[in-house]
Amino acid sequence: MSNLPPLKTETIWAILNEEIDDATVNQLVWHCLGYRYNSSTQQWDTQEVAPEWRDEYSEPPDFIDSRPATVKLTRSIPSENKQLLKEKLGFKGYKIGEFGPRQTRRATAANWLLSYIQLNSSKFE
Repeated sequence: MSNLPPLKTETIWAILNEEIDDATVNQLVWHCLGYRYNSSTQQWDTQEVAPEWRDEYSEPPDFIDSRPATVKLTRSIPSENKQLLKEKLGFKGYKIGEFGPRQTRRATAANWLLSYIQLNSSKFE
């Protein structure tokens, strides 16, 4: 997971515009949640993962494929950050008929990552 794109506005837009594949979107969220893959043991290291995630997901969930994991991700966004895609990026959402659950889950991941950036802004300055 060392080849992840940097966490910045352009990356969030690339997620929304489907310029970044689903696997990379998942890996970005996993990394921010603290999941680390140990290639020598071929297992996930969850020492840095918050207990509320580690207890439910000993291995990182597929946020694009799993509605329950995406619901948990949505609920973990602080209320003041729920509209960051609209407020910070001016994202208007997807057009009716042009999106499905996959795009909605990608938008949730994008918003969560944007919230993560906002909450950890000192790391990104």
